[in-house]
Amino acid sequence: METYVSPCEQVQVKLVARVLRLRLCRPNYKNALTLEMYTALADALDHAGRNPEVRALLLEGSEGCFTSGNDLLDFMNNPEISEQHPVVRFMRALQQCGKPVVASVCGPAVGIGTTLLLHCDLVYAAEDARFQLPFVNLGLCPEFGASYLLPRLLGQVRASELLLLGEVFDGRRAEQLGLVNAAMPEVDLYDYVEDKLSHLAAKPPAAVARTRKLLRQRQEALLEASIAAEFIGFAEGLGSEECKEAITAFFEKRVPNFSHF
Repeated sequence: METYVSPCEQVQVKLVARVLRLRLCRPNYKNALTLEMYTALADALDHAGRNPEVRALLLEGSEGCFTSGNDLLDFMNNPEISEQHPVVRFMRALQQCGKPVVASVCGPAVGIGTTLLLHCDLVYAAEDARFQLPFVNLGLCPEFGASYLLPRLLGQVRASELLLLGEVFDGRRAEQLGLVNAAMPEVDLYDYVEDKLSHLAAKPPAAVARTRKLLRQRQEALLEASIAAEFIGFAEGLGSEECKEAITAFFEKRVPNFSHF
């Protein structure tokens, strides 16, 4: 089957030893995700599902950074949310991917950089990786099923702390919470992930697919309902004065002032 070539130079796609490697490569902007990058990621995930040579996928960043989240300027210039929006296409492609997805996290993993991990099968992180769910800080609500998956994974109290306060936490804390499978010194991460990928890619693919389906099937209806509700809330947040103040403060490099709301 013809090898997939990404049309976006900021998303590097390479098939090695039956693993399709998707690497975010926009280091000057801490791998902030543009709409073009989302489209490239969605297309690559769709391709992986059709390619029998792909047994597993790897999501990783570059230059010691996973991703700082959305490119806010690019996103705010295209705020209308629909099923064809590049962000939604990526979310759906990852959620519905028929092959196991492994994530390797170094440095910042902000916003969707954390919530996308909830849809991966295996997640490994550097001990000093920096996770954050800053949606409330931006006048927004959670997305990508986080309002359902986080309480299910961590419990209501811990999920509330992460989502309501929006504070940064490191890889060691993510491991304690059960958000990642393992955290380790960054120098050890590459070899550790490569070992897991080689084992995963060698497993019988039909058995892997059946097991993944069984693991996920009970949550599908509730997850879909959560994502639908989040789309509505996220769109409302994008049009709010709170979000406008948060984004303006971000670009003006000041602390936002929500006291008059």
